[in-house]
Amino acid sequence: MKKIYQTLGFLLVMSVILPLQAASGFAEKKIVLQISDPDPFKQTLVLNVANNLIKHYGQDKVEIEIVAFGPGLRLLFEENSNSTRIDSLIESDVTFSACQNTMEGMGKKLGHPPVLHSGAKPTPAGVVRIIDLIGKGYVLVKP
Repeated sequence: MKKIYQTLGFLLVMSVILPLQAASGFAEKKIVLQISDPDPFKQTLVLNVANNLIKHYGQDKVEIEIVAFGPGLRLLFEENSNSTRIDSLIESDVTFSACQNTMEGMGKKLGHPPVLHSGAKPTPAGVVRIIDLIGKGYVLVKP
């Protein structure tokens, strides 16, 4: 009788946990893509890699964050030619993080803060964000 109650208890717990995991977006793969290069080719490459990961694993099975810092922050400038591709990736749940340290430094050189894509989320320090994501099980890829 005890085993029946244990089995029922287990099934009850699993019937609650599994739907919560699915609903909260538990991805099978977690990737952080670093962009720290001003080269437009590399900026396009990082977007291509994100798109290819989504195609390969499926949008629901991969979690992707692109972290831009240093000269790579230019990818997230509002007037960047890749803006529509960034919009499309955001619709596929890709997160874009912009280094605030870099924004402050560029702001001093430009005389005003850079205007970023509306989907870019500020993070205090790009490298720290990458380290934190690695600590959460993300794999770092620097295309």
